[in-house]
Amino acid sequence: MPTTESTRGRAVLGAVAVLAAVAAVAVPVSAHAGAPPGCGDRPAVRRVLDHMTGVHGLTGAAVRVDDPRCGPWTAASGYADRRTGRPMNAAMRVRAASITKSFTATALLALAAEHRISLDAPIARYLPGVVDRNGYDGRTITVRSLLRHTSGLPDHMDTFETTEEFRFRHFEPEALVERALSLPRPDSEWHYSTTNYVLAGLIIERVTGHRAEDEIERRIIDPLRLRDTYWPGDQLRIRGPHPRGYVRQGENGTVRWTDYTAMNTTVAWTGGALLSSPQDMSAFYGALLGGRLLPPRQLAEMKRTVALDPDRVWNGARYGLGVIGTPLRCGGTWWGHAGDIDGFTSIAGVAPSGRRAAIAFNENPSTKEAFDEELNLVQTALCDPR
Repeated sequence: MPTTESTRGRAVLGAVAVLAAVAAVAVPVSAHAGAPPGCGDRPAVRRVLDHMTGVHGLTGAAVRVDDPRCGPWTAASGYADRRTGRPMNAAMRVRAASITKSFTATALLALAAEHRISLDAPIARYLPGVVDRNGYDGRTITVRSLLRHTSGLPDHMDTFETTEEFRFRHFEPEALVERALSLPRPDSEWHYSTTNYVLAGLIIERVTGHRAEDEIERRIIDPLRLRDTYWPGDQLRIRGPHPRGYVRQGENGTVRWTDYTAMNTTVAWTGGALLSSPQDMSAFYGALLGGRLLPPRQLAEMKRTVALDPDRVWNGARYGLGVIGTPLRCGGTWWGHAGDIDGFTSIAGVAPSGRRAAIAFNENPSTKEAFDEELNLVQTALCDPR
């Protein structure tokens, strides 16, 4: 899955006693009064949701579905806080992690629509000399290649062995680029790298003369009234209602959940620092894929994809310019992105029907089966007829 964290391994824990430790607590949602026929509850989605917490043992899981015909529907299972037993719900803020990349790509494509940048220009035009060391050359890397991870640049996140090395530290964007350039060139044509999006943020700043955060707020967050979406800067805590974020750890049969809610995400900046909520993530992708944020030409460019490494995303997916296209089992392609940082995982996107889904977890999956079930939750939310 796209991630803004280091490649720290997550223990694969299969003990039934451990998985049963978190009871599935479903949050009831009433059908909308006066809704069209067939617009009641979504039992298939609920079953997958409860499977995530009751069988795979994730602490908490929440989903929001926005259907053009039926309106919004939300459900949650498990806990927002393991210590107090506070139930999970779909109205809380979470760390959006790499979903931030879609916001950054949208702002850069908007600048392209205004003829202020060219997607096929070398980044040396906008950031002269910034990547020119250790065999890297900004004259051979285009803006487009940054956004679709074909730049040939490594990921600065791979310079950290543990989360504790960056969790409570402030990083300037230029320092993140320097860390990446100390690494050898990746051996594959497509290489997922948060550094690409840090450079994209620097291009936004160089072209506009504004902070990248302010430009993205002005172009996207404020016009869409995304009231739960904000840049935390150096603030460690999450403002407003939010779940605690957990990482499951264990050794020799002993399991514990470490609280990673507090974190300085300047380490990811325009590649993964945003906080948001399922409602806001759904609204953002609805506006983006609905043509409200970009002209048709730039939206079409965004959806021109390349093959990717399924080990870093998932099978069947292809990468565009800040968005991922994935075949739907009910036909067509859903477009969106995913984000994963210690304690939080989110996925959001839009189906051809216009139905939108956004899911949030406050514990990262520790098994392949749990990860596959996350994708099944997205598919079910976007395809389930009810």
